[in-house]
Amino acid sequence: MSNTHRARLERRIAGSTNRWRFPKQPFTGDLLSLSQMFKALSIDFEEALRNPDRLYISQIQKFFCENFKNKDIQSAEADVILECLGFKWELHQPQLFQSETLAKLYLKALMQGTTYPLRELEELLRAQSPKKTKEKSPAKRMIISLKINDPLVTKVAFATALKNLYVSEVEINLEDVLGVLASAHILQFSGLFQRCVDVMITRLMPSTIKNFYEAGCKYKEEQLTTACEKWLEMNLVPLVGMQIHLRKIPQDLLHKVLKSPRLFTFSEFRLLKTMLLWVFLQLNYKIQAIPTHETVMTFFKSFPENCCFLDRDIGQSLRPLFLCLRLHGITKGKDLEVLRYINFFPESWLNRVTANHYHALENGGDMDQLKDLNTQAVRFGLLFNQENTTYSKMIAVYGFFFKITGLRHDTTSYSFYMQRIKHTDLESPFVAYEHKPVSLRAARLVKYEIRAQALVDGKWQEFRTNQIMQKFGLTKPSCKSHVSRLRGAYLPSLPPLMPILKIQTVGIPIYVSFAFIFPPS
Repeated sequence: MSNTHRARLERRIAGSTNRWRFPKQPFTGDLLSLSQMFKALSIDFEEALRNPDRLYISQIQKFFCENFKNKDIQSAEADVILECLGFKWELHQPQLFQSETLAKLYLKALMQGTTYPLRELEELLRAQSPKKTKEKSPAKRMIISLKINDPLVTKVAFATALKNLYVSEVEINLEDVLGVLASAHILQFSGLFQRCVDVMITRLMPSTIKNFYEAGCKYKEEQLTTACEKWLEMNLVPLVGMQIHLRKIPQDLLHKVLKSPRLFTFSEFRLLKTMLLWVFLQLNYKIQAIPTHETVMTFFKSFPENCCFLDRDIGQSLRPLFLCLRLHGITKGKDLEVLRYINFFPESWLNRVTANHYHALENGGDMDQLKDLNTQAVRFGLLFNQENTTYSKMIAVYGFFFKITGLRHDTTSYSFYMQRIKHTDLESPFVAYEHKPVSLRAARLVKYEIRAQALVDGKWQEFRTNQIMQKFGLTKPSCKSHVSRLRGAYLPSLPPLMPILKIQTVGIPIYVSFAFIFPPS
């Protein structure tokens, strides 16, 4: 048996037990103690066994963090020269080891041509000890090189990242945050990387959502991609859908948002208009201003009538997006005319929508084909802003009229409810009757849910009712939504006629969604 093989299988006594023990450094303890040590250092045990450098770096990082946290090094001579991006950057050992990438490069350079690398490390740590500050470090000034191919990394962003090795609270500008994030990823500087993520989450807006989302995907940062998805769920229709930045929204992100039960929209038709605008902007790159709705409809109408847009080669890849829409929730006559006019959807889709509407009207509004409130409900929304104290909107579905209302009680207290209205009590009866059916049924069974969401300090607060089954009559108290136990909000004891959803939040605006179906009575 060779000496190497004999050493690998060496077994030594450790304490009062007889456990397997590694004969060489850096694994100087038995397997049990090593496992405990790695757990304390937050190092994966198996990864450390495969990659001992990880152990070196963690130990040295811990040493420098404990002994040089407040040491002034501005006047000290640099220990390392980093060649990167065509520049030479002067760095110091205590700061350099905050970056796992730079630490590996430094250790590699230190150990090259050295017979006893571990001894070199021990001498380095001894020389850097606060008790030895008057002694000159035996380590010579070294030059290390780092090649960066990431196009997001600029010289300014990389300089900002290196500055963060020395100053923990360096301001990160919005225009540089992507480059700093990329630099932190390359440097494996976890603290700075998380700071960039936090900045990006709090600065989401129509002009940044696309780049921030793609950065989250590129660097596999789930916290950032999730934040982008949640932000767009609320702002796709009311904000992004009104700006030219809608063109930049990636299709995969759009698909995730359309499938989400949290998606906010004023109505199903408003969501459709937003999606048609997105397609229009994809196909008309030269347009730099939001077109009118009539312009968009005319564009799709211009295609030959022998084939709808989604059946064409150009539209096939977009089918998954439009399958997420709830076309059955578009019930106004004029809106249904638009669906046929633009020749966008397959005839089979339109026939199914028409058949469902006829069936519902013939059966007093019953939506037999709709079962799941999360994926099939008809949605309407209120956007409650700072200036609102009371905000209401009238909605009509299959001859039934409802008013959805939001009330502000004080600076942080709000209530939201829905109420059935008699057709004779509408403020503009003539407008209400025009192109709309009227149901004379005394009671309408409704399955519904009310959801309110607000952004506070970069985190979304969500309040919602349970899924409620209720008969809405035309006289009090049955005309108003019932009080129900809430999810995510505290609701004090309320009398039967008080609004159903009462929330406490400092977030503004508040996105309020009313989702319902009419089950068979």
